[in-house]
Amino acid sequence: MSKNLNTLVRLHQYRVDDKRRALAELLGEISNLETKDKHLQSEIISEQAVANSSPDSVGMFYGIYAKEVVNKRRQISEEINGFEERVSMAQEEIKDEYKDLKIYEITLEQRKRIIAIQNAKAEQAILDEMGQETYRRRKK
Repeated sequence: MSKNLNTLVRLHQYRVDDKRRALAELLGEISNLETKDKHLQSEIISEQAVANSSPDSVGMFYGIYAKEVVNKRRQISEEINGFEERVSMAQEEIKDEYKDLKIYEITLEQRKRIIAIQNAKAEQAILDEMGQETYRRRKK
C-alpha cells in the first residue's frame, strides 16, 4: 500500500511543481509587460522634450504619437489585469494541489510509523521468545 502512496506523493509533487512553473511564466509575462509600460513612459517623456525643443517641425506630430502611446499603455494595463487574474487562479490551484500533496505525505508518514511500530513489536516478540527459550534451557 505504501508503494501506491509513494506514487501518489510523486504525482502530486509533480503537479505542484508544474503549477509553480506555470505561475512563474505568468509572473514573467507580467514583468515583461511592466517593463514595456515603463519603457513607453520614459519614451513619451523623451519625445515631449524633443517636441518642446522644435514645436514647428516635430511638435505637430506629438499629439498623435502621445494618443497612440496612451492607447498602448491602456492595452498593457488591461493585459496585466488579465494576467493578474490568471495568477490568482493559478495560486488557488497550487494551494489546492499542495493541500492534497500534504495529505498524502502525512498519510505516508503515518503508514511508515505504523509499519515501523509493527516491525519493532515483531522483533521484540522474537527477542522475547529467544529470551524465554534461553531461560528454559538454563533451568534444565
